[in-house]
Amino acid sequence: MSINLVQVQLVYGMTSIRGLLSFNIKKRRQILGISQVNLAEKVGTSAQYIGQIEQNKKFPSPEMLERIADALEVDSPQLFSMETYSQTAVQQFRENLKENLAKAIDDFIDKGLTDVEILPPQPPR
Repeated sequence: MSINLVQVQLVYGMTSIRGLLSFNIKKRRQILGISQVNLAEKVGTSAQYIGQIEQNKKFPSPEMLERIADALEVDSPQLFSMETYSQTAVQQFRENLKENLAKAIDDFIDKGLTDVEILPPQPPR
């Protein structure tokens, strides 16, 4: 998995600094396996504002940019970088995804399958 200029253009329809920042914040957040709500709590803002930044609708102040970079465990200039993500970062993303899925499945099972209605198979239409 690598992120390049073509992907930024496809996602944001532009190659602006703002578009690149939006793209990198979202990708880094996903690699770390944290939600917009978690990031917002870490930086002292709302999840709605984080979403607007990620959608390229808002641009953070320099102070907010520093807080976001700290929360995402990168230096702020890296948020403007067009470098591809390393294999280590991709592996971290995969591990976080596995952990989150495993936790979701465990939570589902712990709540008891008695609350789940199992329907009989339906014939094809």
